[in-house]
Amino acid sequence: MQILDLTGPVQVFASTNDACAASAHVPPYAWRMVATQPAHVTASSGIELGTQTLPTDNEPVDTLLIAGGPGVAAACQDVALLDWLRARSGQARRVGSVCTGAFLLATAGVLDGRRVTTHWSFCAELAHAFPQVRVESDPIFVRDGEIWTSAGVTSGIDLALAMVEEDLGRDIALAVARHLVVYLKRPGGQGQYSAALSLQVAEDCFGDLHDWMAAHLAYDLSLPRLAEQAAMSSRSFSRRYREATGMTPARAVEHLRIDEARRLLLETRLPMKRIAQRCGFGSEETLRRSFMRLLKVTPNDYRSRFGTTL
Repeated sequence: MQILDLTGPVQVFASTNDACAASAHVPPYAWRMVATQPAHVTASSGIELGTQTLPTDNEPVDTLLIAGGPGVAAACQDVALLDWLRARSGQARRVGSVCTGAFLLATAGVLDGRRVTTHWSFCAELAHAFPQVRVESDPIFVRDGEIWTSAGVTSGIDLALAMVEEDLGRDIALAVARHLVVYLKRPGGQGQYSAALSLQVAEDCFGDLHDWMAAHLAYDLSLPRLAEQAAMSSRSFSRRYREATGMTPARAVEHLRIDEARRLLLETRLPMKRIAQRCGFGSEETLRRSFMRLLKVTPNDYRSRFGTTL
């Protein structure tokens, strides 16, 4: 398994127990790391962890979490494990996966008809292999009823914190997040990756241009202006940029402006009109349309959902 897929959520639950014990409350969580056979399981990082055998039918399971990692492909061929997952998933209060653990749940049929996510680099593969599953590539985690799935690696921490918040309330979850020096809700909301991060694939060709674009979002970033800044003809620039980044210059500009608008919505109390102007959208309506197109939510709803009181 990928070590953080497992230890990230476990540390959240352990820190929650510590927080409750410090306030004279009974620690709410007890966990077991289980596998088809009790053994020392080696993580992809080389660290060995001891596991216990799978719970029997008469042992209740409240929350069942599946870690991801390179061993998932082999696990998907384990008929006994798949049968166990099908049976126990229907008995547990909630079932979840971290990263590529979603493939194991999907193979067992647990995710049929559900909204789910996984690591961004595996979303297309999951959607192709399991067309009956509704894969969403952007969120850090997705909850669909009792089914919880999260994106890659550290997103298991986000998932576990959300579970703690559901179980024990925001104050406890926030205290745990502060203790772990992580966000209860990440800046930028729930997106798996920012435009700046995705554009790093073209750092060698257009790194300087991207830095300039980020510093001039409120200015003219039309195709001719970008081509001029890159010292290329508009036609050559458009072709080479798309080859390097996988998107048009206009789409890259929109994503960068959305990223900055997301930051301002969460970190400031600036009115929508000012945010639209500072990010180069020109008007609140243009800002709203871009949010709806890319994030499926209005700027006001985004601020109320992911923002904190300043």
